Amino acid sequence: MADTFAALGAPPLLLATIAARGYETPTPVQQAVLSDEANGRDLIVSSRTGSGKTLAFGLAMSAELLEGGTRPSKPLSLVVAPTRELATQVASELEWLFAKVGARIATCVGGTEMGRQIRALREGPHIVVGTPGRLVDHLERKTLDLTSLKVLVLDEADEMLDMGFRDELETLLKDAAPARRTMLFSATMPAAIEQLARRYQKNALRLAATPTTQAHQDIEVRAHLIATREREHAVVNTIRFSDSPSAIVFCATRDAVNHLSANLIERGFAAVALSGELTQPERTRALKALRDGRAQVLVATDVAARGLDLPDVGLIVQADLPQNAEVLQHRNGRTGRAGRKGVAVLLVPSSSRRLAEGMFRKAGIKITWGPVPLPEVIRERDRERLARDIESLLRDPAEEDLQLARLILRDHEPEALGAALVKLRREGLPAPEDLPLSAQVGTDKGKPEKVRTSARDLAHGAKRAAAHARPATSTARPAAPAGERRPAGPGGEKRLAAPAGEKRSAAPALNEKRSAPPAVAGQRPAPHASGAPREKVAANRADGEYIWYRINVGRAKKADPRWLLPLLCRRGGVVKGDIGKILILADDTRFEITAKAAKRFEEAAAKPDQTDPSIKIRAER
Repeated sequence: MADTFAALGAPPLLLATIAARGYETPTPVQQAVLSDEANGRDLIVSSRTGSGKTLAFGLAMSAELLEGGTRPSKPLSLVVAPTRELATQVASELEWLFAKVGARIATCVGGTEMGRQIRALREGPHIVVGTPGRLVDHLERKTLDLTSLKVLVLDEADEMLDMGFRDELETLLKDAAPARRTMLFSATMPAAIEQLARRYQKNALRLAATPTTQAHQDIEVRAHLIATREREHAVVNTIRFSDSPSAIVFCATRDAVNHLSANLIERGFAAVALSGELTQPERTRALKALRDGRAQVLVATDVAARGLDLPDVGLIVQADLPQNAEVLQHRNGRTGRAGRKGVAVLLVPSSSRRLAEGMFRKAGIKITWGPVPLPEVIRERDRERLARDIESLLRDPAEEDLQLARLILRDHEPEALGAALVKLRREGLPAPEDLPLSAQVGTDKGKPEKVRTSARDLAHGAKRAAAHARPATSTARPAAPAGERRPAGPGGEKRLAAPAGEKRSAAPALNEKRSAPPAVAGQRPAPHASGAPREKVAANRADGEYIWYRINVGRAKKADPRWLLPLLCRRGGVVKGDIGKILILADDTRFEITAKAAKRFEEAAAKPDQTDPSIKIRAER
């Protein structure tokens, strides 16, 4: 095969632009669509994400776009993508490719101003890029005319069908000029794609641009067997162990994304969230923060599993198992892009190991099983990284810095200054977590999690039950968008959803009393879900052990003990052992602080919080 763009027959007008962008050798998909046998034909192309598909179909459609050289009155090419992010990204790629030849590109996606899109369409674009729903909206408004179309591209066609866009795609294909050329790009080829191709393509050429054996050659896939209740701690340690400048953590639901991202932020990670409920500006800001390096972790639903160009992502963490092998491949495909190496980690509850292994076999992925990195392993790695980072600071110091250093050295020993520098760097690192239950599961070779029966374990269980108790309510919630799952549970409890195939213990009915955890010596009983009566509260306050406080965050603002605990510790300068019961109500949350820590807590909590000044804490007097 030809090994240069010129040899493949790419238009001479575009060769300098491609070279200036840094592209030298065509990827397999680019070679395939520019081959002689593919010239001018309808195409069905299967290619993995990150393989250069956008440049491939941009070059493939260039001959039709460059004919004539005048501004068209109607679009000559249409590119349809499943998500706003991918459509915007495709438009950006095509803009730099065709910038010097004067091709105009209009982007039509939801969540942005319709009037601006209409004006762009009236100005005569050569290429229109959009999402199915918004493009059909323009067809119905008569602001988009496809009767002069020469090329139609469906990018990530399988994803659009999975998201329920079949009717919209068929509307676009029917309205497009019959003589057009149709190119269909898809990472997988399910039966629905075959049907679409038979109905709307003519003598299509099939191209397998990425052999199955090469699909994950740049990605190391690992699996950690975990205890379900320690899932978030496992996420923390997995990220901390990695050297990647940025990571994506996948969750099954929007609620899980919101909860986990808040939890990571409380622990000191620079994290942002991405899910279908966000507005387009919010989604754009989240992705920009990750690209700019202002955020280290993107916590997302499967809306981020397709098409996003985030080349520096070196780590993928699947906190919830994917729905199937195809989603598994797409999630993993967010790393190991453009020739870079990447690591994909799956956190697998012991009860879901067989399900996960079935996905690995179906996806043809070679997996490495191992334990979640332990705190001592992470700390040892921190030592190596800190030494390396501090050593890099020694290179080429500025004269101003040297002068200040000499002044400080007059009064302090070099060893003490070195220790201070290490402390300064170490304090910015989130603390690793202990995972005692996962360590036990890891020795059971995939057997279901064992019941821990020692007094210490019963105390641990009772404490967790107290922290997580809350009133049971029933609230109506909107349906989740395609590709996102809602966790079940009374009151729409915000928690990580169980992956497909993982069993949860049955939740009590709304009118059923919850049984209290077993009494343990030295352990205070867990509160009832309905909250303690006021006279009982007074008795507790009078016993001199605990004092009740309120924080103005409740169920209405998605309060959860798992992120409230770190928040209270940070705001009040206390540790977890100083916090007793936590009762989450509709509009606020009541909690206990030990009497010995109460004065210190009140003084610290009274200070304004720069992170979120709207959160107020007060004592119940």
